[in-house]
Amino acid sequence: MDNPFDRRAFLKTAAGTLALLVSRQGLTAAQTPTPAAASIAGPPVRFAVVGLGAWGRDILEALGRIDTARVTGICDSYEPFLKRAAASAPKAEGTLDWRRLVESASVDAIVIATPTPFHRDIALAALQAGKHVYCEAPIAASIEDARAMAAAAAGTRGVIFQGGLQGRSNALYRHVLQFVKSGVLGDIALVDTQWSRKDSWRRAAPTPERERAMNWRLDKGSPGLMGEVGIHQLDLVSQYLGARPSAIVGSGGITTWRDGRDTPDTVSCLVDFGKTRASVRTTLASSFGGACTIFQGSNSSLLLKENRGWLIKEADSPLLGWEVYARKESVHDETGIAMVADATKLLQAGKEPGKDGPLEPEKPALVMAFESFVNSIHTGAPSACGPSDACQATVAALTANRAVVTNARLEMTPEDYAGN
Repeated sequence: MDNPFDRRAFLKTAAGTLALLVSRQGLTAAQTPTPAAASIAGPPVRFAVVGLGAWGRDILEALGRIDTARVTGICDSYEPFLKRAAASAPKAEGTLDWRRLVESASVDAIVIATPTPFHRDIALAALQAGKHVYCEAPIAASIEDARAMAAAAAGTRGVIFQGGLQGRSNALYRHVLQFVKSGVLGDIALVDTQWSRKDSWRRAAPTPERERAMNWRLDKGSPGLMGEVGIHQLDLVSQYLGARPSAIVGSGGITTWRDGRDTPDTVSCLVDFGKTRASVRTTLASSFGGACTIFQGSNSSLLLKENRGWLIKEADSPLLGWEVYARKESVHDETGIAMVADATKLLQAGKEPGKDGPLEPEKPALVMAFESFVNSIHTGAPSACGPSDACQATVAALTANRAVVTNARLEMTPEDYAGN
């Protein structure tokens, strides 16, 4: 042979070796990543979207990209939002009262994208009516409400419940999780995660009443930045470490948007995940850094953004073999190995990850989340984020928010998550 090392053949072998390595770790089905969920053959699932603000409109766009999804109902209590959304769903029934959609025979699944305090009533009514439910995260504004929703979902046969933690459907996150579970990072010592955006969160409205309704996240009773945003970072870290928070130290304050709001615009938490501690920071004062998470391990570190990831090896870490042939990029004055989300698919097609295909996932995580939801409805398979996971993530995030507003250290025990 003129070339004793066939690069493509080696990469295919490496992928198989990785799968074997993951298998030998004894991972359970709950620990392994959810498979990529393309919509399967079956009748279209008829969706109603309740809550048509900016995120609700993103949901309508995502559903429009799925062949086996049909939007048959839309609802918002604010008529201008309802009229604007009708352009994206011209065949859908529009209503100001969500109860009409829950009772409608033309709706199979309810998507809840309203302000968080309204989630419970809509979800419980939908479940009682036998509708499948996709509920944005956090699923509730209180731990008691989250537990009530999870219990109702778990106790309703034939109904699929999925929490809106779309990171669980992110193709990159699922791919990289295989490497983390195989132990490639070594002992994970520290985690640092942030979400940064220059945005007041305040929205203008034509009347004082409507302005109060639109700016509910600025009121003292809201889940705050940790509940509304930090939940996604906390859940990602929980998945990768295989543990929920055991203690949270919180702090925060209003650093920039001194406009009469009650909730901090900048928060920081130190979160214990067993032997590993994570720093979780969120701010509305600056966009620098965007959203990213860094896992620092004794063998390698991992930098994750929403659509890109890099593995940075320590100089004394063992040679894995496959990294010699992987795509390299400069990351923070280091050499990072590019983690390509659709690597397995590319290898099966005889292509090279990072060279013959895109470096970023082909579909947004929100689209994949709804594809997964439709797949679960068709097959009865567990959803990407079932009621227990959605509730436990909400418990952790709301506890983190309470730690912030009380400037305290809060301990968490397994009983806090039990039964959720």
